[in-house]
Amino acid sequence: MTALQVQQTGIPGLLLVQLPVHADARGWFKENWQREKMVAAGLPDFRPVQNNVSFNRNPGTTRGIHAEPWDKYVAVVGGEVFGAWVDLRAGEGFGASFSTRLGPGQAVFVPRGVGNGFQTLAPDTGYSYLVTDHWSEAAQEKYTFLNLNDARANIPWPIPLDQATVSAADLTHPHLDAVLPVAPRRTLVLGANGQVGRALAALAPPAGGYDFRSRAQLDIADAAQLEAVDFSAYSTVINAAAYTKVDAAESAAGRREAWATNVTALASLAAACTAHDLTLVHLSSDYVFDGERTVHTEDEDPSPLGVYGQTKAAGDAIVAGVPRHYVVRTSWVVGDGANFVATMARLAGAGVDPAVVDDQIGRLGFATDVAAGILHLLALRAPAGTYNLSNAGEPVSWARVAAEVFTLLGQDPGRITPTSTAAYYGSRPGIAPRPVNSTLDLAKIRATGFTPRDQFQALAAYLAEA
Repeated sequence: MTALQVQQTGIPGLLLVQLPVHADARGWFKENWQREKMVAAGLPDFRPVQNNVSFNRNPGTTRGIHAEPWDKYVAVVGGEVFGAWVDLRAGEGFGASFSTRLGPGQAVFVPRGVGNGFQTLAPDTGYSYLVTDHWSEAAQEKYTFLNLNDARANIPWPIPLDQATVSAADLTHPHLDAVLPVAPRRTLVLGANGQVGRALAALAPPAGGYDFRSRAQLDIADAAQLEAVDFSAYSTVINAAAYTKVDAAESAAGRREAWATNVTALASLAAACTAHDLTLVHLSSDYVFDGERTVHTEDEDPSPLGVYGQTKAAGDAIVAGVPRHYVVRTSWVVGDGANFVATMARLAGAGVDPAVVDDQIGRLGFATDVAAGILHLLALRAPAGTYNLSNAGEPVSWARVAAEVFTLLGQDPGRITPTSTAAYYGSRPGIAPRPVNSTLDLAKIRATGFTPRDQFQALAAYLAEA
């Protein structure tokens, strides 16, 4: 009996599976699909949602070549077929073909965009395929077809096509020179007008593949807008959208809005990503911690102090349930938009001498570095999980950051007056509690090969470009 094996073919992502078949005088038995064993053997964890079976009464029945907008796993459940596959995806591999005979002991994983066809070689042959999306008439409109007799693909059909049983539709499909290649799935960035969203737009590969949506274009808190998204067009969603008004979240209206965006809407987004087997990248915050520890690791239990932090902690837990996810936790974000550094620079130029708290300790997280780290994790296909990502360097106070801003702008850092958080906010109502220590441990992200810049080197570059 053959051991379970997953083998590469000449088409990237197209995998030939050798299945153990238990045979005796009565017939045979096999585990046609066994997720745990097959994923361990090298098959993608593709999570099928529908199973179809094509029954073919006579030898010579020929079907294809069809590339559907989903992954599928094909196998014979009786009889024997000659299977043929052609890469119809955009890229250098366009037009490459692979063929083999499939009996009870073989199966093939077919990635989205690879055309699939087969010809039966025995009577009463059953051809089974598991797919990762539900069939619909709308989905069928996204099929890509190739002529069975295309000269470039050069499929060596055992039974000549003029002697085979072929549908009229399959006989009229276009040849390769007339086939529009299947475009790769794209990356959807939500919250495109935020600081990290803008940084992602600046760093995204020039070849494209990214769709950027601001809140005005797609508000994830609007269930109807979210439901209208065609998630089948995407492989990855980067969620840089959030309610971030820390103090306003302490009000009745702010609390509702924070929970609606950071939790309820995120739960719907996470469910959609799970259903479509997408990678979900989600931005988290140091506010999920109370700051009692000097340095926060990824596996520290959340302990948020205020409403904003509570909603972010709840959102992290939701995203952790998505099979393919990255929770990217950052702190003290600085980018293109309103932020502490921009405020200090404005005050320095205006001749204002500000009082700045010196009892909150952490590191700056420049949006450019956060965006670069996200793109790094995606390109690396790093293991799913939570990753701390801020700039590096000695943890400092907000007052120390302000002094550095003044110094870099040629102003006297002595104009900064250090003060305590309690003195700064006084008895003003509606002020959210802040974590005293926001320093994030960066060992995990560094272990992936990503090295964040020193925060003050990044600060100097940021001010030079402002």
